[in-house]
Amino acid sequence: MQADDAAPLPPTEAAESSRVQLRSDMDVDLIRSAARDADVVFAARVSTQGEASLSTVEADASGSTGLISYLMRSRHGTPFEHNSMTFHVRAPLFVFREFQRHRIASYNEESGRYRELEAVFYTPAPDRKLVQVGKAGHYTFIEGETAQYELVTGLVRRQSESAYGAYREMLDAGIAREVARIVLPLNLYSSMYVTLNARSLMNFLSLRTTAPDSAYPSYPQREIEMVAEAMEQQWTELMPLTHAAFVKHGRVAP
Repeated sequence: MQADDAAPLPPTEAAESSRVQLRSDMDVDLIRSAARDADVVFAARVSTQGEASLSTVEADASGSTGLISYLMRSRHGTPFEHNSMTFHVRAPLFVFREFQRHRIASYNEESGRYRELEAVFYTPAPDRKLVQVGKAGHYTFIEGETAQYELVTGLVRRQSESAYGAYREMLDAGIAREVARIVLPLNLYSSMYVTLNARSLMNFLSLRTTAPDSAYPSYPQREIEMVAEAMEQQWTELMPLTHAAFVKHGRVAP
């Protein structure tokens, strides 16, 4: 059944259909940062210079490409931890559940116990590959046909509207938010703050992006990769030498 062939919505669902928004993108904003290539350099130099390294805290890191590359290549990871970035991420719940598997960051997510959740739901964009081919562990994804995309879009819209209608009906009946939310699906958008350092971010990027020059290829779900790509772009601007060394040495976290 395609989207245009869907049966009429029940009254409660129909009332909510105009409120439901379907999206296919992710929001990733760098909120604050204390992260520079120079942070890597002064942290590394304390091992050989001791207190004298204090004089290099504000030093220009442009001449330290070789040192940063050496640290990356030799897997000397701790100098890459002396920095911090906080991102605000808005994405579907299923992306957050994958993200929070990385126990290398601090997370604070909006709560359905304390606020009414917005009617914003994820649906794949037309360029999102829909069809899985191959066995578990040895599969690829290929483009779907127009009819398949329309099927997904129609069913996602219908189910999202139905779920949000049930959620609103319970809230209007005085049911607690923490109970009413249990009917909402994983494609609901949520938001969270993520705070981490460059070493943790490189670990995340090594697993959640696809790149031909990776020493260890990874095959992430496309939706979390979209978040990772946006985070990487903003980190690149903060720490260009560190990012270049990360790419040069196979996108392996030190």
